[in-house]
Amino acid sequence: MEQEPPLVRAVHPELIEELAALLEAEGERELAVCVRDVRLVGECGCGDDFCQSILTAEHPRGRPYGPGHRCVPLPPSSGDLILDVVDGRIVYIEVLGRPPLPRRTQPEQGPSEGGQQLDLPV
Repeated sequence: MEQEPPLVRAVHPELIEELAALLEAEGERELAVCVRDVRLVGECGCGDDFCQSILTAEHPRGRPYGPGHRCVPLPPSSGDLILDVVDGRIVYIEVLGRPPLPRRTQPEQGPSEGGQQLDLPV
């Protein structure tokens, strides 16, 4: 059985808390709730040193999202945070021009997590 990608909040909890607060402040209550459950499907991989963007759903590189897509720019205290949303689902988190994101390598220990090393897609 294939393991699901980790939750972004397990890897970058501070980012998810910031996104949830910014979404609430912008009146995006549904997205503020949904952002807590997005998965780290992959990292951008563009190689730009200012980019730390995160794929939260599979999508062919270089292809438009199509109908139902909208961008949600947020006003962080530094850099840029922009969400790509398709039919109410967050599919990409653009993280640009910000200090390096703290990265938790161990999930919080819960009954089923037992301190396992996260296998993160890149």
